[in-house]
Amino acid sequence: MNKSKSIDLLNGSIGKGMFQFCIPLFMGQLLQQLYNIADAWVVGNFAESNAFAAISSGGALSFFIVGFFGGMGAGGGIIISRYYGAGDDENIRKSIHSNVLFALICCVVATLIGITFVPFMLRIIDTPAEVLPYSLTYFNIYFGGISTIVLYNVFMNIMRSVGDSYHPLLYLLFSSVLNVVLDVILVAGFHTGVVGAAVATVVSQGISALLCFIRLVRINDNTGVIIRDIFKWHPRMMREILVQGLPMGLQNSVISIGNIVVQKNINAFGPHAMNGMGAYSKIEGFVFLPITSISMAIPTFISQNLGAKKYDRAVKGARMSVIAGVVLAETIGLIYYLFADTALGWFIKNPEDISYGHMQVAVCAFFYCLLAYSHCAAGIMRGAGKAIVPMATMLTFWCGVRIIYVTTAIHFIPKFTTISWCYPLTWACSSIVFTIWLLTSDWPHAYDTQHLWQ
Repeated sequence: MNKSKSIDLLNGSIGKGMFQFCIPLFMGQLLQQLYNIADAWVVGNFAESNAFAAISSGGALSFFIVGFFGGMGAGGGIIISRYYGAGDDENIRKSIHSNVLFALICCVVATLIGITFVPFMLRIIDTPAEVLPYSLTYFNIYFGGISTIVLYNVFMNIMRSVGDSYHPLLYLLFSSVLNVVLDVILVAGFHTGVVGAAVATVVSQGISALLCFIRLVRINDNTGVIIRDIFKWHPRMMREILVQGLPMGLQNSVISIGNIVVQKNINAFGPHAMNGMGAYSKIEGFVFLPITSISMAIPTFISQNLGAKKYDRAVKGARMSVIAGVVLAETIGLIYYLFADTALGWFIKNPEDISYGHMQVAVCAFFYCLLAYSHCAAGIMRGAGKAIVPMATMLTFWCGVRIIYVTTAIHFIPKFTTISWCYPLTWACSSIVFTIWLLTSDWPHAYDTQHLWQ
């Protein structure tokens, strides 16, 4: 690998190393959001209102499948990071090729699940009749090309696991520009609505995946991919990927079930609520990018340093990352609240749509510190090989408690803000559990007793 493009997370200043690693992650996440924002802005301004509702309201549903395989890919990356930190060349090669093979298997499974079950799920969540045809069209195309998204996420995690967050950013930059161009041509120019938006997303993600794969094949050291070695089956390595990745994938999917239930209750308030919540979610995903980038960097940093047995450095990096994430999140929440109507107006024009989005901001924005803390703490645990802890905690609160609260409370207080409160309440619960675990466990040394790779 071109070492000048790989950030050294094992030596030197922790803050400088994390900052350098996070910048490409932030830019990459920013460009990922541009995929979504380009779809939302173009569809919201050049297509029917129902088309925007179809795309925005299906976010939790698509994440149910995409999130699972994304979590599996992230788990595989943590395995690579641990071997990379330990300098174990043979297992670095095996883990990388096993991740690629696993990704190919996931592509087939994800496509079959998406095409088969999504139409059924759209009806289960009570998608309004006037929105349903648009949703079916969009997600049939989206899941028909979901393999491009799965492959890109796995290839990206392979490069990031060895400290290269630079090249995924370059490839994503190119495809993001293409996505915007295709959106304008297909949706604004040819008025293809949700069809054009879906095609633009799939094609752009496909090019990102192709560019990442070409890069991996051209690397000549032990962090590259040799095509003939992709199909070599390493049972122990596959088991490690499953052990680390399955909890993360299940966590994402099951949490999305909770969000699907929440979305069903939002749908009951009609298209205006759907549009308002959709616009809020787009903006939240955008403004929360700095914290998302920090939480994504934490597992790689922790895993590499624990693999190298640099326990004190891992603890210092964890503490620094949590503080930075919490402070940034609360600052962002305040700014979002102050400029909520202006930001929402970028995506939706109807005053009633904006009013629903504003209600969501007013409830959630001041509690972003809890959301950031939960994500950063979960990243520490995953990097330490304890993915089961954040999985169990988030499944309990972000899915179970969230579902119980929404389905119960809405009967007693049938207001939109009743639904909104399910988020800060469950963020607070998970933050309490994570704090107790981090303070009472010896997580820096716990991984050595697991022998995960043996």
